[in-house]
Amino acid sequence: MLRLRNERSGLRGTTRDESLPAAADEGDRSERAGAASRWLRSNKVQIFLFTIGILLVWQFVNEALRVPSYLLPTPSAIARALYSGVVDGLFIKSAFITLLEAITGFLIAACAGIVLGTAIAQFAIVERLVYPYIVGLQSLPKVAIAPLVIVWFGYGFSSKIVVSATIAFFPVLVNVIVGLKSADADQLDLMRSLNASRWQKLRLVQFPAALPFIFAGLDVAAIFSVLGAIVAEFVGSQAGLGNLLLTFNSNLDISSVFACLILLGLMGTSLHFAIQLLRRRMVFWSREDEVRKL
Repeated sequence: MLRLRNERSGLRGTTRDESLPAAADEGDRSERAGAASRWLRSNKVQIFLFTIGILLVWQFVNEALRVPSYLLPTPSAIARALYSGVVDGLFIKSAFITLLEAITGFLIAACAGIVLGTAIAQFAIVERLVYPYIVGLQSLPKVAIAPLVIVWFGYGFSSKIVVSATIAFFPVLVNVIVGLKSADADQLDLMRSLNASRWQKLRLVQFPAALPFIFAGLDVAAIFSVLGAIVAEFVGSQAGLGNLLLTFNSNLDISSVFACLILLGLMGTSLHFAIQLLRRRMVFWSREDEVRKL
């Protein structure tokens, strides 16, 4: 009887041990499936797959309908033009010139917008006297101003910077004014009760409250600075991506035109992510969905 019980116990132990590997395999498969599902739900992966799908459909439809290359080139033709321009250095040199113009114009616009916006928000007389002229200048089409800037500053680097800074200036200015005026009234009352100076209220209360708005304006201004540099290069330039766009367009080299547009898109996207990274470092207490871009 004792031997029979031992044999039954051994059989039950064997069955339990054999079920463990199967359960472990099922757990591994479930974990891999969950990882694959999370990977597919990733925003970056979805954007990448969506882009690949668009390019494949574009290539197929273009070849099936035999669309002429001077109307709409295929993605493969655009990729070849981009690779050729990068290898021979033409695109890299032109993109560097345009990027340098855009960054310089952006920095000037950022500094001027923050300084003038602070003055307008702090002093009512400056707002009454200066702000209407700024709004009037902003309402003017920059394409109409660009030829005048070219006459004043020439065809060189300076005119491109001026146009770029002019276009990028207004978003920074408006967001600085709104941000400084959005400071908490109770905190300002507390600072007044402590006999704080105007500079102390600005430094300790108003400016920290305005930082999310300022970075929202800088984000928009970074994109506008690239547009300003291209507009200035369209009007008159001897180098840069704008000059290349005009040259390729006149030669009906549409594949190279699309390649230049891709470079401009990458340039603007890079500036956008750079501003976002700086914002997350400096305004870590603010949630992105709480910032309204003006």
